[in-house]
Amino acid sequence: MTAKTQPVFRFAPSPNGHLHLGHAYSALLTNRIAQHFGGQTLLRIEDIDVLRCTPELVDQMLEDLAWIGFEYQGTPLKQSDQFDRYRAAADTLKQRGLIYPCFCSRKQIRENADGRKDPDGAPIYPGICRHLSADEIATKMAQNLPHSWRLNMQKALAETGTPQWREVQDDLKTINIISADPMAWGDVVLVRKDTPTSYHLSVVLDDALQHVTHVTRGKDLYFATAIHRVLQTLLNLPEPLYHHHELIRDDAAEKLSKSKKSQSLKELRDLGWSAQQVRAAIEMD
Repeated sequence: MTAKTQPVFRFAPSPNGHLHLGHAYSALLTNRIAQHFGGQTLLRIEDIDVLRCTPELVDQMLEDLAWIGFEYQGTPLKQSDQFDRYRAAADTLKQRGLIYPCFCSRKQIRENADGRKDPDGAPIYPGICRHLSADEIATKMAQNLPHSWRLNMQKALAETGTPQWREVQDDLKTINIISADPMAWGDVVLVRKDTPTSYHLSVVLDDALQHVTHVTRGKDLYFATAIHRVLQTLLNLPEPLYHHHELIRDDAAEKLSKSKKSQSLKELRDLGWSAQQVRAAIEMD
């Protein structure tokens, strides 16, 4: 990083539910670290799930972020406006033979899995469709069978080698080199059945588009960085620095989650909380 290069950070929530204290912590911590490095913070709205990410939830998210004092520069990038870019990148990977169509249901994957789990605890894909012939694929495509597109991880790593990433430690000074283990994920989905992308594909493309130099996010995404470094290398994208922060947890030591209906910022505000109380609760004051 040269003296003329301003660091670029981003906060990238998904408005598929209401934000909670964990989101507030991540947003405000990103602001704090960006200020420490003399950088700017961008906002990205990760709404590839266009059914669950409603305009009402986007508006509520923006209102919540303004309420807690989150600051960002420029116009937020909406992933739902970027589908053509994601399709183009997926087409490139298809042409290179790095991704393949998968026609399997979740039930088929569960029934054929060998017991191994990925870092998120899901069964590793057993490779049912990896070796389909061109004729078999053409037949299934002609039948309009629902399908996703998976990365052939072994083939990808033959091109990239074992990836590494640079992890900024909590002191914001020390940078450790982390050796990634992408094979722990198996053949991950890069294009979903219902959407022309996935979290993994869209996040690396958007970080590059927005010139993000520093990625701050929760430790629940630590191991996913292995996938992202593979994709960045395959697609010749820049490599940002990473910082994975601690998670805000409930009384049972479980991470806060929209899917578990963790108390939202909106609910706290309706109960009479102030933004200062939110910041104090997550130790950001």
